[in-house]
Formats: sequence, C-alpha cells, structure tokens
Amino acid sequence: MSRVRWSVVVPESTDKALRTYLAGTGMKKGDISHFVDEAVQLYLFELVTNKVKARNQQFDQAEILSAIEEAVAH
Repeated sequence: MSRVRWSVVVPESTDKALRTYLAGTGMKKGDISHFVDEAVQLYLFELVTNKVKARNQQFDQAEILSAIEEAVAH
C-alpha cells in the first residue's frame, strides 16, 4: 500500500491530549499517523452512513429490511 505525507495543523491542546492518550496506552510517537488514519476512516464512515440514513428516512424500515434480506438471499 502506498502512503502519502500530510501536513496538518491542530491546536496545541489537541496535540497534547492525543500524545497524552497515546502515552497512556503504551503507544509511541509514530502511532499518531495510525491514530489519525483510523479516526479519519471512522469519521468518513459516519458521514456516509448518516447521509444514507437521511436519504432512506422516507422509506418504511420493514421495506428496507425486506429488500436487504432478499438481496442477501440471492
């Protein structure tokens, strides 16, 4: 997997809180990249799922579940 380098600017309080958390869990300085990657992926997943939920609010939940069951069965 190829990697890209980001330059991000965060408040000093965010940096301190993250480094304190990582140190408390036994993680090292280099784990900041892993933490940020995971956080971004989770946030993007949340944004997408919220968008889909909002779009599907107009439909009956039973219809949605039925369509899912039908699709999975095939």
